[in-house]
Amino acid sequence: MSYQPLPEALAEHKPASPHTITHQQLIREALDFSDRRSFANAQKGFIASIEPLTIPHDRVKNRNAFDLSGTSFLNGECAETVNPSLWRQAQLNAQHHGLFEVVKGIYQIRSFDLANMTLIAGDTGWIIVDPLTSTETSRAGLELANLRLGERPVVAVIHTHSHADHFAGVLGVIKQEDAETGAVQVIAPPNYVDEVLSENILAGNVMNRRATYMYGNLLESSPTGFVTNGLGAALAMGSTGFVIPNDTIEKTGDKRVVDGIEIEFQLTMGTEAPSEMVFYFPQHRALCMSEITSHHLHNLYTPRGAQVRDALAWADQINESIDLFGNRLEVQFASHHWPIWGNSQAHDYLKKQRDTYKFIHDQTLRLANHGFNKEEIAEKIQLPSSLGMEFYNRDYYGTVNHNSRAVFVRYLGYFDGNPSNWFPLPQKEKAQKTIDYMGGAEAVVAKATDCFQQGEYRWVAEILNLVVLIDPKLEVARALLADTLEQLGYQSESAAWRNIYLCGALELRMGLVRGSSFQATESMAHAMPLKNMFQSLAVRLNGSKAEGLIIEINVELNDTDSYLIAIENSVLHGFISKPSPSADVSIQLNELDFKRLMLGLVSREELSQQDQINYVGDVSVLDSLLELFDTFQRRFPLVAERPDSSAC
Repeated sequence: MSYQPLPEALAEHKPASPHTITHQQLIREALDFSDRRSFANAQKGFIASIEPLTIPHDRVKNRNAFDLSGTSFLNGECAETVNPSLWRQAQLNAQHHGLFEVVKGIYQIRSFDLANMTLIAGDTGWIIVDPLTSTETSRAGLELANLRLGERPVVAVIHTHSHADHFAGVLGVIKQEDAETGAVQVIAPPNYVDEVLSENILAGNVMNRRATYMYGNLLESSPTGFVTNGLGAALAMGSTGFVIPNDTIEKTGDKRVVDGIEIEFQLTMGTEAPSEMVFYFPQHRALCMSEITSHHLHNLYTPRGAQVRDALAWADQINESIDLFGNRLEVQFASHHWPIWGNSQAHDYLKKQRDTYKFIHDQTLRLANHGFNKEEIAEKIQLPSSLGMEFYNRDYYGTVNHNSRAVFVRYLGYFDGNPSNWFPLPQKEKAQKTIDYMGGAEAVVAKATDCFQQGEYRWVAEILNLVVLIDPKLEVARALLADTLEQLGYQSESAAWRNIYLCGALELRMGLVRGSSFQATESMAHAMPLKNMFQSLAVRLNGSKAEGLIIEINVELNDTDSYLIAIENSVLHGFISKPSPSADVSIQLNELDFKRLMLGLVSREELSQQDQINYVGDVSVLDSLLELFDTFQRRFPLVAERPDSSAC
């Protein structure tokens, strides 16, 4: 980084400002905090937990994979530095952890990670739904269930959808070979593997970097720091894995009988995740809604970055769930938060969740058709009280504001129709010219200071961002911007917004925390299909370095097929069964070693020393190829600086 941490006096946390205190009081007056139904449901069926809830990391000494011990401050009164509504959600998430009974035969591990892990007792073993984010947390949850409910083998795993907090802990409950041999049934929706790898490999590094802000990974738990993720108590930071499913649900209406348990499936593709499904257990009259419903408003666009989600399809799929299962269910549970018991209560909850997404969709497009742009629409849209006063529809994760902008972008793209906005200057060049027009950085900081005192935090953040982009060493600007983002974080009802603002303040005050390089894991290499690996390599190919090069490498895999790696026009292709007679070099090895070689997990020299690779032709071409791929730094700057374009 090119700037040093701020002096201690400038870098310290600030208390809630008078404007923030007034904002928090308005929230207290607007919502009915005497409504304790969620607390009753969150603690219903409690069996046992771990006290304190700390789960050690398998590989990193002196670091926990998951730790809720720092959230004890939530036992007290709400601090003025936290939105009172978010404080309530934080208590619900952090104070209700452990093993719970949903109904006899269905159990959940809650708040051992961002998501829930559900265990269904079959005739002989456990059917596990969504084995969390990390090996350590899913294993700890399974151990707790076996201790309290009697030990059972895991006979099946169901992945509800393609997000990491629902699959990456799979190796904590089964072994990789169990999935490969079919010893354990692993069930997933269509296109699951492609969507997992698309999200976690092709755009994985930038998503992970932005996720550190969204999930507050760098913040300490405190009333001025991390309090919750809204969607769950916290995100585990442990070991991850991946296995390829051996059973795919092809259509709505498909059924399975798994270890004596009947399951009816409904595909909900292209809603909360591109590959997702929900399912019903007739024997238990229980409906698992995956992540289609939860006790908050979800994201139509997630700040960590992902494809914009279809609000209309989301509402339609909830409606289909009501039609398919609504008259038969007695309990609705999901992959986050706590269940809803009783047919009428669950039915009302499903309808209001459905109507929240449809309202945002319909009203965004109504206003867009009047000519309003996405920012103007976001300021105007407000849920009707019948929806917005329900705590399970509040902005704890997604918000009405940014979800309406997502609807606009899904239909109309980022352009608002104004020609002046069609071909904007790059951010840093725009910042320089704007600040020059306004009389220079010092003049802008002076004016921004007055605006800060008036509580105009959104404007101060916008204008000071331009100052620090052109001069990150100007400490007074960085400090004031950090203080501004901090107040915005304090006021936020959305945990994601709070974490983003507070992480921005942290980076401004302390500089960029040094991180490691992004790299695929051995588990990912083991499970990744070759098609997806070639896609990953193509994204990492440095177009400038490859310019003018024509490379052909034949690859014969001992245990599968043959491939041609071809580079031309600064584009990489992996062609199956198309060997080239004019290839620069031909190599022979097994599939796993080939993937490990291309992903940088092993060197050619190491494979040669182990007699695991043979080649004919100019092997230096293979070495040159491996030097054309970029290595991504996990922690590039998000505020104050922009990445160095000359290095790319």
